[in-house]
Amino acid sequence: MSKFENHKKLYLNFKKDAENEENSKPSRAELYFLSIFHLIEGCAAKYRIHINKHQKVRIFLENNPNIFDIKTENVWRLFQDIENKIRPKFTYGFSWTDEDFNELKEKYYRLEEICIKVLTDEP
Repeated sequence: MSKFENHKKLYLNFKKDAENEENSKPSRAELYFLSIFHLIEGCAAKYRIHINKHQKVRIFLENNPNIFDIKTENVWRLFQDIENKIRPKFTYGFSWTDEDFNELKEKYYRLEEICIKVLTDEP
C-alpha cells in the first residue's frame, strides 16, 4: 500500500528543486513532472490506491473517479499534457521554448491546486 507521507516528501522535495532557478529548465521540467506525479499519488493514497507508474495515471483515475470526482478527466488530461506533450521537449531534445516552460508551470499549478483540495477535504 502506498504511504501518503512518502509521496508528500517526494512531492515537496521535487517541487523545491523544480522552483530553483539555478537549475536548468530541462531539469526543472522533469522535476515538476515528478513532483506532480507524487502529489497525484498522494491523493490516490488517501483512498488506499497505488498508481505506481506515471503511464498508468489515466487508467487508475478513470477506474477510481472517487479520488477527483468531477475533475477526474481534467486531472488526467493536464497530467498527460505535461507527460506526453511538454516534458519530452525538454527531456529528449532542444525544441522547447520559454512559452513551453510557462505552460508546464501553469498546468502544474492547476493540478497542484486540485490535489491540495482533495487532500484537505474529508473523504
